[in-house]
Amino acid sequence: MHLKPIKMAVGHRPLCLQSFPVLFWTCSLLLLGCGCVPMQRDMAKEVASYTDVANQIIKLVLSGSAQKRSYERLSNFTDAIGNRVSGSHNLELAIAYMYNAMSQDGLDVHLEPVKVPHWVRGEEGAEMVLPRPKTLAMLGLGSSVGTPPEGIEAEVVVVSSFEDLKSRGANVSGRIVVFNQPFVSYGETVAYRAFGASEAAKLGAVAALIRSVTPVSINSPHTGVQDYQEGVRRIPAACITVEDAQLMARMAARGQRVVVRLNMGAKTLPDADSFNTVAEIRGWQHPEQVVVLSGHLDSWDVGQGAMDDGGGAIISWEALSVIKDLGLRPRRTLRAVLWTAEEQGGVGAQQYYQRHKANISNFDLVMESDLGTFAPVALQFTGSPAAQKVMQEVVQLLAPLNTTRLEPHGEGTDIGPWMQAGVPGASLHVEDDRYFWFHHSEGDTMSVQSPGAMDRCSALWAVVAYVVADLQDMLPR
Repeated sequence: MHLKPIKMAVGHRPLCLQSFPVLFWTCSLLLLGCGCVPMQRDMAKEVASYTDVANQIIKLVLSGSAQKRSYERLSNFTDAIGNRVSGSHNLELAIAYMYNAMSQDGLDVHLEPVKVPHWVRGEEGAEMVLPRPKTLAMLGLGSSVGTPPEGIEAEVVVVSSFEDLKSRGANVSGRIVVFNQPFVSYGETVAYRAFGASEAAKLGAVAALIRSVTPVSINSPHTGVQDYQEGVRRIPAACITVEDAQLMARMAARGQRVVVRLNMGAKTLPDADSFNTVAEIRGWQHPEQVVVLSGHLDSWDVGQGAMDDGGGAIISWEALSVIKDLGLRPRRTLRAVLWTAEEQGGVGAQQYYQRHKANISNFDLVMESDLGTFAPVALQFTGSPAAQKVMQEVVQLLAPLNTTRLEPHGEGTDIGPWMQAGVPGASLHVEDDRYFWFHHSEGDTMSVQSPGAMDRCSALWAVVAYVVADLQDMLPR
C-alpha cells in the first residue's frame, strides 16, 4: 500500500512531515495501529539509493579488473586440488588452499572445527557374466558397505519402482536388485539412490545397483550418498549407468537369465577432523549482525567438483573480494562460509548451526549457491511478506544483469536449519537444465563452467549481499 505524503497547512504554506519529527512518529504509530505500513515508499527509496553502488559492482565484475576472476580462481583451485570427498586428504588440502588464498586477499579468515564422515571407496568393479560378458561402468554409493573379498556373483532381478520390487516378493532373496527407475525429477527419483539398498535388503537381496539419477547419460555413472535404515541388513550399493540398467531390463524382459559379478572395497572409517572455512568483512556499525554467503567446499571423489559446488564456494569468496576492491564496508558483517561435508547431509553446516544458534537473532540473511554457477535467472527467497517486499526492491538493482525476478522458496541443504528457525534465506536460481547431466559424475569438471556466467553470478551475489547488509534495518522476520 502506497501512502501519499501527509501535509499540514500552516497559514498558506504546506509543511512536510519530515519537518516535524514528533508529528511524524505520532502519525506513524497511528498507521501501525490500523494495520497500515508506513515508510514503504521510504524503504523503496532507500534500496533505490544503492543503484550507483550496484552498478559499480556489476561494472567491476563484468568489464573491470574482476572480469573472469571467479572463473580463474575456480580453475586454479580445482586444477590444483581435484575432487574433495569428506574426510579425505584432498579436502584438507582444499581447506588450507582456501584459507591461504582468502587471507592473501585481505579478508579476515578463520577455521571452525567439525567432525565429518570418512567413507573410502576402495577398489571396485562390476561385470555382467550372463547372458554375455560385459564390463559395467559403476560407482559405489557413499556410506555403502563393501562386498566380501571374493566379491558377489548373483542372478539379477530388474525392477522399475519400489512397488515393482515389493511385488517380486520371495523372488528377490539371494539376488542383486537392479533398479531401472525412470528419471522424473531429481527430488523424486533420488529416493531410489537413498533408500534402494535397504528396501531391497528387506526382501533378502544381496546387493543393489541403482540406475544413475540423471536425465542424460553417455555411459556415465553418478554417485551420491545413500542411507541405511536402522535394523535392516546392510548390503553393498552402487550406481550403474542408464544404458546398462536399460540393457539388463530388456534382457530380463525377454526371459534371459542375467548374472552380475560385483566387487567393492568400500569401508567407513572413524569420523575425521575437518573445518568450515569462514571469511569476513566486519560491519562498521553492527558487526554482530551477519549476512551469510555460502557454498560447500567438499565434493564427491569423482571429477573436479567444479560445478558441485566449487562454483558456489568461489562466488561467495569473490563477492567479498569485489566489495573490498571497491572500498565498501557495510553496516553489518558479510560472512562467506565454505561448508564441509555437505554431500553427507550438511554435516558441517549442522554443527555450525548448533554452535551459532544462540545468536540467531543477529543473522539477517543466509544465502547459498549449490545448483551450479550457470547463467543466473532469478533469486529465490524465503522470508516474511515484509521481507519479501524489501527483497523485491533489492532485485530491481540487478537490472543490468537482466535478473530482476524474485522467486519463492530459497533452498539449500546447508542453510536449511536457519530458514526452518525463521531466518530469511536466499538461493541462486541459474539455467540449471544441464546440472544433473554432470552431477556427482566424472563429468563435473571445469569444462562445464563459463567465465561470463560465473561473472554474472558473482555480481548478483555481491550486490544482494552488500545491499542487505548495509540497509538501515535488518530484514523483518
